[in-house]
Amino acid sequence: MGELNDGLLRPRAAISPKYFYDNQGSRLFDAITALDEYYPTRTEAAIFESAAAEIAGLVPAKTILIDLGAGNCAKAERLFPILNPAAYLAVDISSEFLFEALQGLGQRHPELPRQALAVDFSAHFELDDESTAWLSHLGLDDRPRVVFYPGSSIGNFAPDEALGLLQQVQAVCAASGTGGGILIGVDRVKSRSVLESAYDDALGVTAAFNRNLLRHLNRILGADFVLDRWKHLAFYCDHKSRIEMHLESLCEQTVRWPGAERLFRSGERIHTENSYKWQPQNFAALLTRAGFTPTQHWTDADEWFSVFWATV
Repeated sequence: MGELNDGLLRPRAAISPKYFYDNQGSRLFDAITALDEYYPTRTEAAIFESAAAEIAGLVPAKTILIDLGAGNCAKAERLFPILNPAAYLAVDISSEFLFEALQGLGQRHPELPRQALAVDFSAHFELDDESTAWLSHLGLDDRPRVVFYPGSSIGNFAPDEALGLLQQVQAVCAASGTGGGILIGVDRVKSRSVLESAYDDALGVTAAFNRNLLRHLNRILGADFVLDRWKHLAFYCDHKSRIEMHLESLCEQTVRWPGAERLFRSGERIHTENSYKWQPQNFAALLTRAGFTPTQHWTDADEWFSVFWATV
């Protein structure tokens, strides 16, 4: 809990967005993806649909499909007919939600070997001993590995952090010695109005998602946040090409947790998320720096979103 304690006690309090994703937070995010304002999910899905034949021709068949931030596994499942994986490894921080999703997946695809890896891959990403042993037991150690990272979640990382994660992904893909690569969704720079609406919807679902982080902190840290004393804020920062999400204190209040406390003034904020937006040429350069060879890039008619396939 040191990370949480340190984040709350910084001069400008900040909490990693990975703490959004308890069971309730994961369900709220699923609801966000269905909102009219939240374009990334449907735009990315349309790209995958229109580029299906090209993707099928580029991505090796019978790979180990490693789904980063798998959530409910729905995005990967829609690509099973295209990618035809030999096995599926779902990676996510929210273990309860992940195991539920894999149970449903098993009922619909009983023939597909599947495994959950419940880890915080934002801190460090590699396959654990259990996952490696699972692949060995299946006789799939030498199959190409394809990391699937949809939904523009790479935007939660600052550019230098994104580079570090992509380098770790490259190492996981290269470890089989038989090729593979990354299929990744990236949100692009666009108008402020479109971006801010996507992160501050009229129904308030994103606001509930943001405040649920405080409920999660109450449970895991033993804090006493009162949710209705906090306001959701989301805005686009032009010079950093990112959306920022914050929780703003509506009054002067002291929040306590075991061994510490903090006085929040009225208007003081907790920084809860960044979502960086990319120009495609800049993201292609980032993939190259991470050791990949960007081989294809697809976008939508409005050029709001990009999907990249890059090989090791």
